[in-house]
Amino acid sequence: MRHNKKINHLGRTYSHREAMLSNMATSLIKHKRIFTTLAKAKELRKFVEPLISKSKDDTTHSRRLAFAELRDKYAVTELFQEVAQKVGDRPGGYTRIIKTGNRLGDNAETCFIELVDYNELMLKEGKKVAAKTRRSRRGGGSAGAASAPVAKAAVEDETDETDATDATDVSEVPEEVKTEE
Repeated sequence: MRHNKKINHLGRTYSHREAMLSNMATSLIKHKRIFTTLAKAKELRKFVEPLISKSKDDTTHSRRLAFAELRDKYAVTELFQEVAQKVGDRPGGYTRIIKTGNRLGDNAETCFIELVDYNELMLKEGKKVAAKTRRSRRGGGSAGAASAPVAKAAVEDETDETDATDATDVSEVPEEVKTEE
């Protein structure tokens, strides 16, 4: 049983582990995405998400707390200016872990850990998913599918007529309309 085994020590001493997590958090804030092992990424998530939550409140005290953890003034500045602005309305879950397979040398599980609001590809896909309509697997779709092409053809016919009638100058009238007159 794993009672009272909440911390993954990652095979390091306390000071080495704290320094490693601080350096990884600094890199994550500066570069927005880092490549690491799955175990380190899960521990890094526990380390960096409270810092991002503290950065929403831009006070001297919260900056000092962040600097005590990160030990890099440029990372603290970027955390409070850029990252906090981007995640200001998000209630939590600032990072995403994406597994990338196993490493060749020691077969360790590797992954990307990234800040959620900085991946433009995922943001675009998320908007496309929200735009889709719900569809049922039942047979009621045949009537709607047959009427859709008819409605589309009617709309195209209306646009052709409006283009020809709205044109006042002879040079703006399409060739099809000139031959009919």
